[in-house]
Amino acid sequence: MGDPPLVCPVVSSTGRGIVIAVDGTSGSGKSSTSRGVADRLGLAYLDTGAMYRAMTWWMLRHGIDVHDPAAVAARCGEPTIETGTDPLAPTITVDGEDVAAAIREPDVNAAVSPVSAVPEVRARMVSMQRAAIESALAGAGIVVEGRDIGSVVWPQAEVLVYLSADAQARAVRRAAEEGGSDVETTEESLLARDRIDSGRAVSPLVMAEGAVHIDTTAYSLDEVIAQVVALVDQLDSVGSQP
Repeated sequence: MGDPPLVCPVVSSTGRGIVIAVDGTSGSGKSSTSRGVADRLGLAYLDTGAMYRAMTWWMLRHGIDVHDPAAVAARCGEPTIETGTDPLAPTITVDGEDVAAAIREPDVNAAVSPVSAVPEVRARMVSMQRAAIESALAGAGIVVEGRDIGSVVWPQAEVLVYLSADAQARAVRRAAEEGGSDVETTEESLLARDRIDSGRAVSPLVMAEGAVHIDTTAYSLDEVIAQVVALVDQLDSVGSQP
């Protein structure tokens, strides 16, 4: 049994809860780290990548050509996407249907980049994400993970983190998550996703100004979680100084 969750004592300059923005590349440990930090600090948790995957799943189910930006833009306001914020039991539904497993299938993996690059999709998702953050700020706060949280969604976050890892380490982790997929194929897929996300015109994958870069390659999950928690502790120390 692990240590019990700790209620985060830090509040933002507005007197509300805090926001920890965790961005980075696929397979760098964003999800596991974010859930672990949220659990330890008693914060809510939001997986923004799952929201884009949910939108992509809906497009595929409804036969929308995901490579036609106009077609995706015309329909992206239709699905009702709801995501839970419990770090120990995250949920995601589309029109009331549990899609937590379905959004991790290969067809969604292959289609999520073009869907998430459509400006109308991003505008809707960012609006939903900001609303979720605002709601969580009434409590202790929230850990939000994604690719543009610190650069676009919530640049005023009290803690900005950017996670990365070398390609092979990321591929090994992602292949294990997907039930033993081929590591070499997974690595090629991750690198292709990096090229797409870094080169797109709308919200490219970049490290936000002021973010702390953590290369997770050589660290265990617990060690990465501890590093992020330490950043929050530093905030608390600064805030308590006379």
